[in-house]
Amino acid sequence: MKPFTLPQWLAGGLFALLLLAPGPFVLNLTFDNAPESYFPKQAPAVVFDASVREDFPEEQVLVGLFGGEDIHKPENLAALHELVQRLEQERHVERVLGVTSFDQIRAVDDGFTVEKIVPPDAIDERSAAQWQEHVLEDRFAPGLLAARDGSALAVVVRPTELEDSLQRLELERAFRDAVSHSGLDDRLEAVAGHIALDVWQLRSMLRDSAIFIPATTAVGLGLLFVMFRRWLVVVAGGAAIGAVVSPALALMVLLGHPYTLVTSILPPLLAALTVAMLMHLFNALSHARRRGHTGERALAYALERVSRPAFFTALTTAAGLLSLTLSPIRPIESLGYTAAFGVLLAYVVVMLLLPPLLLRFDRGEWVAPRRGLGGLDAILKAARGFALRRAGWIVAGSALAIAVTAPLITKIEVESDLYEFFPSDHPITVDTQRVEEALSGVMVVEAVFEADVLDGLQDPAALREIRDFQRWAEGRAEVDYALSMVDMLEEMHWAFHDEDPEYRTLPDRQDLIAQYLFVYDGRDLYDLVNRDFTRAVVLMNLNVTGAREINRTLDSFREQLDAKTETLDWELSGMGRLFAEQEQLLIDGQLRSLIAVAVMISALMLILWRSAVAASVTILTNLSPLLVIFIVMGAFGVWLDMATAMVASVAIGIAVDDTIHTYHGFLYYRRRGSRLVAALARALHHTGRAVTATTIVLCAQFLVLAASDFQPTAAFGLLTAIGLVAALVFDLLLMPAIVTVLARWLPERRFGRVPASAA
Repeated sequence: MKPFTLPQWLAGGLFALLLLAPGPFVLNLTFDNAPESYFPKQAPAVVFDASVREDFPEEQVLVGLFGGEDIHKPENLAALHELVQRLEQERHVERVLGVTSFDQIRAVDDGFTVEKIVPPDAIDERSAAQWQEHVLEDRFAPGLLAARDGSALAVVVRPTELEDSLQRLELERAFRDAVSHSGLDDRLEAVAGHIALDVWQLRSMLRDSAIFIPATTAVGLGLLFVMFRRWLVVVAGGAAIGAVVSPALALMVLLGHPYTLVTSILPPLLAALTVAMLMHLFNALSHARRRGHTGERALAYALERVSRPAFFTALTTAAGLLSLTLSPIRPIESLGYTAAFGVLLAYVVVMLLLPPLLLRFDRGEWVAPRRGLGGLDAILKAARGFALRRAGWIVAGSALAIAVTAPLITKIEVESDLYEFFPSDHPITVDTQRVEEALSGVMVVEAVFEADVLDGLQDPAALREIRDFQRWAEGRAEVDYALSMVDMLEEMHWAFHDEDPEYRTLPDRQDLIAQYLFVYDGRDLYDLVNRDFTRAVVLMNLNVTGAREINRTLDSFREQLDAKTETLDWELSGMGRLFAEQEQLLIDGQLRSLIAVAVMISALMLILWRSAVAASVTILTNLSPLLVIFIVMGAFGVWLDMATAMVASVAIGIAVDDTIHTYHGFLYYRRRGSRLVAALARALHHTGRAVTATTIVLCAQFLVLAASDFQPTAAFGLLTAIGLVAALVFDLLLMPAIVTVLARWLPERRFGRVPASAA
């Protein structure tokens, strides 16, 4: 039966539409890798954090550290004050904290006054040594605004609510420009904080996209040329990739999804999958030409061989990718939708739109030189001989190897650490370590306390609960720095009593507390308590950044708060809680994705083969590479994180493609009268060349990603390549071995019907 082909004019028009129409949409792509773009909008932690931001400032900040032995010289302090003033004029800045802008409560004759730690109008009144001593004597500056050894001073930029990573990049550039204009370039030792981290992730994403999209495309097209030695193949392949990738990116824009480090995998992934599909089509055309077919007959022969398995490979790959949509992590969900759409579109482009155009423009020869496609034959001949002659050994050896190494899977750690995503010598890693050594940890957690009555947080009993928790937290190794309204009240009490150390305590009378608050005319207090005195926070800087360690720390906080807090309601918030909860979200998403992909692919296998035996063989063949990936992760300590959580669904979705082509080739020869072993041998000879070639192309493209500085992207590329190599080995060895072994106990008719004339 002649395969369906579109009229050439219609195929060309649709092809051009796919290439040109997405352009305006792609130009509106939003680049955003901010933490907020990852969290589920309705997650309790996200909803609560949003409510906290209504009362309190952003805790994701930019920290600039300025050093030098003479950093406390008046001229340097004046330059730092100029920097603070410049930054506070920026549109994305809510406030800048520095020694010339942070409140200090001191005694005066009639009570206390609020001034700055280093009053800007009195900078010239002291020497560098005197200012250093003065700053280090302040209760709040060491660990927040000054290195405890006096070697550095910090400027902390607190932003307004930022919408995306591009605004964070704008703020970071504005900071560096202000540093230059203030003459502090030589003093700047480090730039850290979550805003700086997000900016470096954005730069990594843009750099990787600029390198890896053309690189993976070039590798794929280059290998296509090596295999087939036709420039037509290169031109058609490049056009097909463009007609697939651009609409997928346009869909991302239409869905309102940002382009993140996770979804940046989409273009190289779709380029690789499109090249793989092209490989099967071109291999079939090459085979048809070598059999003497030309023109429409060659195209019909090729489509008869690959169109149906390609359709089901597109469905199974899309199923694997769609399983990612069950993840609560929004960029992973977005990748699932857009990549699944792209794979299905790749089938339409390669199997429906491209063939009529090839018929119009193909005038060359398809006989592949031995150095190209034909050079694989020797390897495949040895593989199929081994698979068919040592079937029992292969099945037993594979089962034993997996059984012995499977316990390594239990060693996989579900972990994410934003500061481990870059190499140890990367600027953000080095700068963060310097800031943590000089000041305190960069991971912020807030303990939020709420009273149910107006001015409830002026009650000494309520304030003692806050104080007791804060003092307990300050005693933990994970907490480098803590600050609350209690500290401010103790300073007021101390200053009011002529800075007598015995009075650096919490007042025990509510009327006295109210009097202090009435006199206080600073601004820092209201970063820690709202003006109704119904909600307050204890800010804590943690020196742990891994999700598991943060979760353990938060659990200990909750146990302490449960046991010791009686009059106030409490909850935890901040970047620390949001990031830590990703661990459970990753686990939930991974389990749901694996279950979904297993169910969908199993169902598709049953529909395709209409045989429980065939479906079982192909499913078992594809589960084995999945186990190999997890075994490798466990053996080499690769974390299950934001990127590697996608590997299983992507790898199994791709790996099943070659299994379908190989088993379909086996059934093709069975229907034409070949006995079981002969059909396996012929399928491995003809289809095996295509699946081996596609694996080489896909691995080469995914290994390009392994060169990324961003560790999750590199791990994704490497693990996917490992999974594909394992899938090829199992397709060429394990699957024919399983069929051969089963055929000893089952009738041959269970492995495809043979015409009666050939039986």
